[in-house]
Amino acid sequence: MSTEGKQRLRVHIRWMIRRDMPEVLRIEHESFEFPWCEEDFIRCLRQRNCIGMVAECEDRVVGFMIYELHKSRLQILNFCVHEDFRRAGVGGQMIQKLISKLSLQRRARIMLEVRETNLPAQFFFRSQSFRAITLLRDFYEDTAEDAYLMQYQLIASDASVSPPNAANRMAG
Repeated sequence: MSTEGKQRLRVHIRWMIRRDMPEVLRIEHESFEFPWCEEDFIRCLRQRNCIGMVAECEDRVVGFMIYELHKSRLQILNFCVHEDFRRAGVGGQMIQKLISKLSLQRRARIMLEVRETNLPAQFFFRSQSFRAITLLRDFYEDTAEDAYLMQYQLIASDASVSPPNAANRMAG
């Protein structure tokens, strides 16, 4: 796929279902030195506040994200795009899906931890307007590696934010 063709790749983002797990696990294991196992995904997704979504292109899972709903924020727990589909706009579309779930009245930010050695992820999230807000020392159990706590903050001047009204509050 040419770089020009990659830039315009459109994906369908939907809820993750059990049938997606083999493709999600394959992407996870090909992408990370310390990947989640199937039990990690299942344990997480069984929690009431945990959501899994996949990005699909031509009936193929090309990316996924797992996030938690908290009172004032969304917390990304796992986020990955298949190696062949990186730099094609897939990750950006997934982030835009999350941003569309934010509101100034309720959840106004997205947070995640990124390994200090994962420069591609740091650059990607910075390109999506995330900022490192603190360094978490010895954050990971599998290594003594530090992590950056990164945050996207919704602000009132964002074009996607409409003024609060009764319909917006009721639909929330």
